[in-house]
Amino acid sequence: MTAITASNAQTRYIDVSGARYAYRRFGNSNGGLPLVCLQHFTGTLDNWDPAVVDVLAEDREIILFENAGVGRSSGEVPTSIAQMAEHVLRFVDALTLTRIHILGFSLGGFLAQEIAIARPALIERLVISGSAPEGGAGAGMDRPELIAIYTDGDMPMNEKLKRLFFPATPTGQAAAAAFVDRLETRGVERDLPAGPQVAPAQLQAMIAWANWTGDVAQKLAKIAHPVLVTNGDNDIMIPTRNSFVLAEGLRNATLIVYPNSGHGALFQHASTYVAHVREFLQGL
Repeated sequence: MTAITASNAQTRYIDVSGARYAYRRFGNSNGGLPLVCLQHFTGTLDNWDPAVVDVLAEDREIILFENAGVGRSSGEVPTSIAQMAEHVLRFVDALTLTRIHILGFSLGGFLAQEIAIARPALIERLVISGSAPEGGAGAGMDRPELIAIYTDGDMPMNEKLKRLFFPATPTGQAAAAAFVDRLETRGVERDLPAGPQVAPAQLQAMIAWANWTGDVAQKLAKIAHPVLVTNGDNDIMIPTRNSFVLAEGLRNATLIVYPNSGHGALFQHASTYVAHVREFLQGL
């Protein structure tokens, strides 16, 4: 019998309040709590690295969620983080999940924080990778050098990921090539790419998140859950210093910073990252 993995998991759909959410669900249904995975800026279901989610699926069910208006999910792309988080909660409720872990990468890490505050009893543990608190410096990802890459219509998506997620070193680019190769292992029922409406709406939400002027420490202190915060030591998309702010402000946080890596540290150091996440989710 063929094992269900990221490369062959069926894309499923669930209709909630006029929106149709696309998702994939696979892994050990007899293991620990399900892990709901929330994706990065313009990312789709196909952008989850098999080297990460397939190994985590050995311990528990993995649920890859696609927010409204992205990929094969219907509806308007939300223009605020709060709206995106509300879509996640509607989806989770529709699946009748009452207790979960969340892995939020980049933009997904913003949503994870909002959900933990809005529905604390739903969450057991959080993994926040390559992300920032609300009000985090540079978290809007609207710097000119980044915008130039986002809007380059001639640059293939995989080339953008290589440039944005990995350092421009021989080791970094070798890891980037390996990551892209892993994404290509899904040969059937590939997701639709993010449409032209996705980036502007998500950037609007991220810029508003970054420009928030409230009390960062006070907001982070509302999150009492155990949180694993990770990043590379030179994240050019959401500056690494934001991960230190998260770790300092959260009441029960563990911080891991991976060397010689950037926004895609979880992919560049996949085996080490997965080992850390597995131990954390098991409460070790």
